[in-house]
Amino acid sequence: MIHTVKISDHTPNGKRIVEELRNNYEEVEFIGSTVNTTVPEGYMTSDEFWKASRVSIDKICKKHGLL
Repeated sequence: MIHTVKISDHTPNGKRIVEELRNNYEEVEFIGSTVNTTVPEGYMTSDEFWKASRVSIDKICKKHGLL
């Protein structure tokens, strides 16, 4: 039998339940979550952050003759 449930992980009990479910990966499958995927203005995604960081690191290394 398959059950569909909604669990809010904003509370200690919800976090505990989600963590307990994650530990039973053979029996439990997380299909998706409802997370706000829009990035607020002025923020960047993790991919954008790592790309910008890499450019900055390369620039600093070239400046000091490391690349």
